[in-house]
Amino acid sequence: MPSLRFTVSLFALLLLPLLFLSAPGFARAAEAPVPDLAAGAAGHWEGELDLPQNAGKLQVMVDLVRAGGAWTGTIDIPMQGAKGLPLEDVAVQDGKAHFKIKGIPGDPTFDGTLAVSPTQSIQGTFTQAGASLPFRLGREPVAKPVRPQEPKPPFPYSAEEVTYTNGGVKLAGTLTLPPGDGPFPAVVMITGSGAQDRDETLLGHKPFLVLADHLSRHGIAVLRADDRGVGGSTGSVSDSTTADFAQDALAGVRFLKTHPRIARDRIGLLGHSEGAVAAPLAASQSSDAAFVVMLAGTGVPGADVLLLQSERIARAEGTPEERIQKQLAAIRKMIDALRTESSDPAARDAKLRQTARESVATLTPDELRMAGGADSLVERDVQFFGSPWFRYFVVYDPRPALRRVKVPVLALDGELDLQVIPDQNLPEIEKALKEAGNQDFTLKRLPGLNHLFQPAKTGSPGEYAKSEITVDPLALDTVTGWITERFVTAKR
Repeated sequence: MPSLRFTVSLFALLLLPLLFLSAPGFARAAEAPVPDLAAGAAGHWEGELDLPQNAGKLQVMVDLVRAGGAWTGTIDIPMQGAKGLPLEDVAVQDGKAHFKIKGIPGDPTFDGTLAVSPTQSIQGTFTQAGASLPFRLGREPVAKPVRPQEPKPPFPYSAEEVTYTNGGVKLAGTLTLPPGDGPFPAVVMITGSGAQDRDETLLGHKPFLVLADHLSRHGIAVLRADDRGVGGSTGSVSDSTTADFAQDALAGVRFLKTHPRIARDRIGLLGHSEGAVAAPLAASQSSDAAFVVMLAGTGVPGADVLLLQSERIARAEGTPEERIQKQLAAIRKMIDALRTESSDPAARDAKLRQTARESVATLTPDELRMAGGADSLVERDVQFFGSPWFRYFVVYDPRPALRRVKVPVLALDGELDLQVIPDQNLPEIEKALKEAGNQDFTLKRLPGLNHLFQPAKTGSPGEYAKSEITVDPLALDTVTGWITERFVTAKR
């Protein structure tokens, strides 16, 4: 589920625009530039960026190529599942290195100085959407984050690379199957907000890989797919809505029904965050879904979720109350602009732009500088708030769909979740399912866990990358046990 505390950027956790950002300053590298190193800059570099809001470090890997006097290159961002992203405007001369990541919002740019002491390095400033962070790239490998739960072969189950379609959209994924002929119960996984890969890769964690491994080791087949426009899938997340993602999930169910080792009447939907909004929506529209698992799903409209999460996260990070209220007022104005001008795109964008300018006018000069200037900030907000995805998200109320779900439902929340607040959402989910006459639903708050179902101290998103645990064993066992009891053991 999105969080307005993070910009649409390389170092963002989720996909909402920058309204206010306090990023650390940077110090220039102490080494003197070495102009004649330009020819030796080709090759592989690794390094890290310090994330804002104490969210940890982001590892990057850069490969620079010089051919015929021209420079090209690519960048990998393992913690975000990005590999081989093309670079543009690559220039290495006079002891300086400059390059940008092509096609990423906010014009992410690296400007650094080449140095040889004490080791060969490129050090300088990474900028995106007006925010600046220090970076250092070196020839030595950077230690990967410790993720002890990430599955390692050999596996006691098989994995198939698969593709299927939803209309004109091709979806590419992995199907893991327990040993034996089956037929096995199965789960179609639905990721959270933003363009994510099939493992739901986030800050070095792969929650869906860990969960799929756990389920398939316990006799449950799992289909997990890249989101639209990610990996082997076509389409675009930002041009789509939660309703489209629900249909993508149902396309996965239809695909599984044709597989000889899958039990056609025991295929369920498991979604995390926004995926836990899409799952009951899909189940309300089709009789093919046998059950629903909601991990940090919502029970109220998106606007309500967004406002409360922004407030709770800001307080957890020690943001001054005046700044919190300023941020909430800005969000409310943008949401109101969407609601009042929803039918006329030109009028909507004009209203959004006017509202954004009013909000920007309240910022200090330092805040404007960090955001890249007033005009840049206004246009970024208009682009995001006016996108099809956000316009749908902010007004969508999940309760009508929940009132039509009659199949078994498991809804889990982390007690310390600051993005989807349990007190706000679980009671409404329970009420809607009761109104549906649903006879089999289980709602649980898991103690000490955050939005990603990791052990946490405060629940702040700044803790996500720092945790070595990807998914707490309590969450893994609760999900697996609930499905096993109803769709594995009961069918033996």
